[in-house]
Amino acid sequence: MKELLIILVASSIVNNVVLSQFLGLCPFLGVSKRVETAAGMGGAVIFVITIASFVTSLIYKFILDPLGLSYLQTIAFILVIAALVQFVEMFLKKSVPALYQSLGVFLPLITTNCAVLGVALNNVSDGYNVLQSVINGFATAVGFTIAIVIMAGIREKIEFNDIPGPFKGSAIVLVTAGLMSIAFFGFSGVIK
Repeated sequence: MKELLIILVASSIVNNVVLSQFLGLCPFLGVSKRVETAAGMGGAVIFVITIASFVTSLIYKFILDPLGLSYLQTIAFILVIAALVQFVEMFLKKSVPALYQSLGVFLPLITTNCAVLGVALNNVSDGYNVLQSVINGFATAVGFTIAIVIMAGIREKIEFNDIPGPFKGSAIVLVTAGLMSIAFFGFSGVIK
């Protein structure tokens, strides 16, 4: 149980996928204009990464590894992730059309979000069992959600601030992301 708690804290805060590993920056920067949209994207990412971690772990442990097909893991994982994103996209389009519209092109981009594939590959390389993989996937996705919601909150607050000309637009967003990364770096000594 202690090991699972360490994975949970390490993956969500200490080794935050966006602010420490710099994976998943496209949706992080693109969807973080409004807190509601960022939270919706975070929810979709939590679902996709958690389920992808479970399915890819099962595929690796029971099909790829026993048959000596480990070299196919990247292709197999991409196929699983693409299918899951299609499921999420269809669900949101039917159930929550406003969120589907606000996420726009960034929802299909979850398929190519390197954070999703990175988690699946890290689960294999770290030798996690199925439960540890699911916990790691969930925690990583929660960390992504924390980062994107904080960024959206900051962007909403600074939207009407008096910002010098050279820093307006993307520049201030990148500076903010850098400062957030430095802040999260403060957690690096908590868990190895």
